[in-house]
Amino acid sequence: MAELSANRVISINIEEEMKKSYIDYAMSVIVGRALPDVRDGLKPVHRRILYAMYEAGMTPDKPHKKSARVVGDVLARYHPHGDAAVYDTLVRLAQDFSTRYPLIDGHGNFGSIDGDSAAAMRYTEARMSKIAMEMLRDINKETVDFVPNYDETLKEPVILPAKVPNLLINGSSGIAVGMATNIPPHNLAEVIDGLVMLIDAPETSVDELMKKVKGPDFPTGGIIVGRQGIKEAYTTGRGTIKVRAKAKIEHGENGKSQIIITEIPYQVNKAKLIEKIAHLAREKKIDGIADLRDESDRTGLRIVIELRRDSNPRVLLNQLYKHTQMQETFGIIMLALVDGEPKVLNLKQIMEHYLDHQKEVITRRSRYELRKAEERAHIVEGLRTALNHLDAVIKTIRQSPNAEEAKVRLMNNFKLSDKQAQAILDMRLQRLTALERQKLEEEYKELIKQIAYYTELLANERMIMNVVKEELLQIKEKYADPRRTQITLEEETLDIEDLIADEDMVITITHRGYIKRLPLATYRSQRRGGRGITALTTREEDFVEHLFVTTTHHYLLFFTNKGKVYRLKVYEIPEAGRQAKGTAIVNLLNLQPEEWITAVIPIKDFEQEGYLFMATKKGIVKKTSLQEYASSRRDGIIALTLEENDELIGVKLTNGEEEILLGTSQGMVIRFAEDEVRAMGRTARGVRGITLMPEDTVVSMDCIRDGQDLMVITEKGFGKRTPLKDYRVQGRGGKGIITLKRTPRNGALVAIRVVREEDELMMITAEGNIIRMAVKDIPRMGRITQGVTLMRLADDDKVVAMAKVVARDNGDE
Repeated sequence: MAELSANRVISINIEEEMKKSYIDYAMSVIVGRALPDVRDGLKPVHRRILYAMYEAGMTPDKPHKKSARVVGDVLARYHPHGDAAVYDTLVRLAQDFSTRYPLIDGHGNFGSIDGDSAAAMRYTEARMSKIAMEMLRDINKETVDFVPNYDETLKEPVILPAKVPNLLINGSSGIAVGMATNIPPHNLAEVIDGLVMLIDAPETSVDELMKKVKGPDFPTGGIIVGRQGIKEAYTTGRGTIKVRAKAKIEHGENGKSQIIITEIPYQVNKAKLIEKIAHLAREKKIDGIADLRDESDRTGLRIVIELRRDSNPRVLLNQLYKHTQMQETFGIIMLALVDGEPKVLNLKQIMEHYLDHQKEVITRRSRYELRKAEERAHIVEGLRTALNHLDAVIKTIRQSPNAEEAKVRLMNNFKLSDKQAQAILDMRLQRLTALERQKLEEEYKELIKQIAYYTELLANERMIMNVVKEELLQIKEKYADPRRTQITLEEETLDIEDLIADEDMVITITHRGYIKRLPLATYRSQRRGGRGITALTTREEDFVEHLFVTTTHHYLLFFTNKGKVYRLKVYEIPEAGRQAKGTAIVNLLNLQPEEWITAVIPIKDFEQEGYLFMATKKGIVKKTSLQEYASSRRDGIIALTLEENDELIGVKLTNGEEEILLGTSQGMVIRFAEDEVRAMGRTARGVRGITLMPEDTVVSMDCIRDGQDLMVITEKGFGKRTPLKDYRVQGRGGKGIITLKRTPRNGALVAIRVVREEDELMMITAEGNIIRMAVKDIPRMGRITQGVTLMRLADDDKVVAMAKVVARDNGDE
């Protein structure tokens, strides 16, 4: 007994066995479960559901039957798997938000776009839809092969005739082993137009087919952003498309706006989408939503987002696209089974395989029809012979002892076949009337015509393809509907700037390197002599060194004492409260030790014409074309080469033909033409702009554009404005002229600005106090005067910066 057991043990290599078993399993999943056939676009479970319903007579003209009955039939007859898998498949085929052209007509609760599941199969009812009947049309005419079912008691179709191009119109998705498919649904009319184009001109390219098949057409509508992803998918079989919700902005009479969403991307759960929007609004990640309602009903989807009065609806909508499933990416993988082998196919290949299948179906149907016509013609010929020799036939039958003998005598006497003789014996007496005889003659003529037609058809491939074309056009006429998904021509790249409103901002930078931005509206306008409001809380011994007004979408160029330049977008600078100290600039810029910011200017972009005009503490000036600064590196690029112990103090964006003003701490100003300084390379040193007295340094520079006066401010809060005509133009490199009578009372000059009567100014002190005032409130005074008190200061405080509030229409300047 032990020997017998030992002989039954087979030694195998476990590694080889695992490989073989897993490959068998993988192929079973690939071929028998997860991937659709390129011909009918169905997986085995779909095919079996449709065939079982067809066999059970659950056609569109019959009443609905319980879904449980369908599932039971499918399991018992063809698909020995779980009932949940079959019912879930049936439910999806009935959902008009999942399937572009539903193949099942469901009755009852079949789930919703909110993610609600369908009712149990014992409650719901189903029957085939009208278009599903086209999938099975002519299946009984030997158009497709049949194979034994799992227990070999029944036969099931290997493929369906599929008179509609189901793979493209309904798409397919599935995950196999090591591969996946994700084919989007398309519009029936467009696909048929493409197929007809391919029938008429088989050499048609994918690009030409795209004129007919414009792109996916999802059951839930939406908007496909751009055509590039569609083209890639149709050309290579793989591509990625962006699908957006369809939304419109409505402006109410009360000044409030609403965003109305009427379509959402394919396979997005509406309830979860609304929940996500509510969460973002609650967490203040998206600010400006006042109310959120789902007003969807049986007429269609409608989500209403009410906005606050101060919200920018376009920016908020872009934020929703960015942060929610209102914009989704659909990865297209056009993988299908071709002769049982998985292949990634382009649009033309899928269409060609479908047309080859239709050609095969029409050919096999025509052979079947020809055979049936020939068999019938053979019978009719026998009947005609009998009618032509009626008396002799009747006599032969009457003289025969039994039916079998009668058949033999008929065959011998009248040269008839077995089937013809049997047909004569089965013929009813009413067929002997003149009318019936006439019908028989007409039937025979018709059969001869049919035989001739089918014979010619089977010999002519072009005729077969014309039949395919005619039948496709009939399908189009019967089932075509308008496109639901809109396709935008140009791809909109959703830049982060689209998510940020273009607003005026005040940027402040402290001596110790803290930076922040605040909305300009934070500061209310005050009259001359006010105390100002606190702009930020600074560390001990820190003070604000730079202050200017710009917008969120501009670049900031940061020029340092080392002659380097760094850049950021304004929105990259964290916004902070009025009294917050801000963010350490070293966290935003990769500054080196002993390097600090000495000049910052806003730039709209680097494509605009213009120059960057620079001035240093030692009176050196340089101008360089703006385009030379378009490159950017994390550790900065060289702005200019500095002499020893020199620093950069000012930079202006100019047009090359302006006049430059340089102001020194001792109250001297020089005015010279910009064109006296030739344009130099980015790394050049520059030329002398002003000759300085001992202990004097350049503290400020400005350009003369459309201003009328020169505004000067001192560290002790004194200031004045003087007409620009009082400053004569000198040659570059001169000593300049006096602009302020400097005394211990008013202190050193801090800044100069060219201003107009309608301008507003902002001044900031070392302790962080800001005052905003109108230029018209500041008196005009002579060049050699001390100025008047503009800002009252504490004993240990001093003015460190002055900025001009720029009107929005001049924001680019």
